Amino acid sequence: MLHEVGEQKDWNESFYFNFYDRGNDLCGFMRIGMKPNKKEKALFCFFLMPDGSIVGLKENVEMEDNELSAKGLKFTTVEAEKKWNLSYEGELMQMDKGEVKPVKVSFSLDFDAITPQFDYRSCVTPEKEKIAQQVAAEHIEQVGNILGTVKVEDREFVVRALGERDHSWGVREWTAPRLWLWVTCQFNERFAFNITKLEMDKGDVDAGFLYLDGEMIPIVKVDVAKEFQADGSPSELFMAFYDKDGNVYGVKGVTKRKAMMHFEGEDKKQHAVMWETLTRFKMDEEVGFGVAEYLIRQ
Repeated sequence: MLHEVGEQKDWNESFYFNFYDRGNDLCGFMRIGMKPNKKEKALFCFFLMPDGSIVGLKENVEMEDNELSAKGLKFTTVEAEKKWNLSYEGELMQMDKGEVKPVKVSFSLDFDAITPQFDYRSCVTPEKEKIAQQVAAEHIEQVGNILGTVKVEDREFVVRALGERDHSWGVREWTAPRLWLWVTCQFNERFAFNITKLEMDKGDVDAGFLYLDGEMIPIVKVDVAKEFQADGSPSELFMAFYDKDGNVYGVKGVTKRKAMMHFEGEDKKQHAVMWETLTRFKMDEEVGFGVAEYLIRQ
């Protein structure tokens, strides 16, 4: 499952999952990233709750083993490249209208892939691969169903959702991009898309896929217009993306909820802000939901 470790200090291998349950109006996203050359595991796990509060944590811990687990968060392979179990039991912090308090949280969620794995190498040229080397150029995406339960204090949610998983490896320097925009959206089990717009000092890298009626169609170019609130948080998103045959698709995204995380550069002189947002998308007359992630170098 894990790849041979590179020599670079910031070599990273990470696993990420997200979902949005329309019935419960519950969004979740979680990541375990391993940097073996720094003996470090980085994790975050967040839920954007129906009442508008945020429940979650972001932390770095010592890497004592190669297991995909940290601070009670665990990702277990059930069937290689197809099925996973995501679990947690412990305390997370609830943030609501300026108040922060610990809450008891437990969950067990099963990810069952709908699509084949999609490799970003299908979209980019060798030149673009070189530009992306500082942000984990090896990148796999996969859409799936997520079923299970999430319990926060005495409230239990029975989750039936669509979501996506992301597996990446290579050097990961959070402050290397000027900006990255990474977008997942699921309309239904036969219609979804994923977009990455990576803005580096040496140029842009576009990638992603459109999943339509069983076919994974590579996206090779993305044009984006972004709108932000006064506090710097994303509000709206307008995209035109182009597939390998030159077909163009127009999408509008509106931010519904959001969480913010900070990442420091290696030299502590630069940092980046990441907004992880639950976003409502519209393409033609179809409405879908997903996570739009904005990493912005400060």
